[in-house]
Amino acid sequence: MKSALLRIQLAMTAFALLALPDAAVAADAAAGKMKYDMFCAACHGATGKGDGPGAPPDPKPRDLSTGEFKFDTDGVGKSGTDADLKNVIRNGAAKYGGSPLMVAWPAGAVPDADVDNIIAYIRSLKQ
Repeated sequence: MKSALLRIQLAMTAFALLALPDAAVAADAAAGKMKYDMFCAACHGATGKGDGPGAPPDPKPRDLSTGEFKFDTDGVGKSGTDADLKNVIRNGAAKYGGSPLMVAWPAGAVPDADVDNIIAYIRSLKQ
């Protein structure tokens, strides 16, 4: 129960931060790290291993540091493309058979440029 409350509080904080004006940033991993820390690290962890403080034990968030992604959201025959990652971020993982705990971040909540930056940062986490 405490974990669920923490996730709700983190999501509410993230949405509140979205109301603040955001400076225009170039699409790059450094800018993506800032947004990743704001929106993703609570569950996926600082290094993307799925070990963030708000991460549920089951199902555990995806370990982004492996660079392996299971969804082919656009049906092109290859999973884990930038388009796939963007679709999961935008629509949540449940839409593609994943965890309903991976919330959707629609365009009205997170601008496309920020999602592109986050994806660039996620790619940089591969070990």
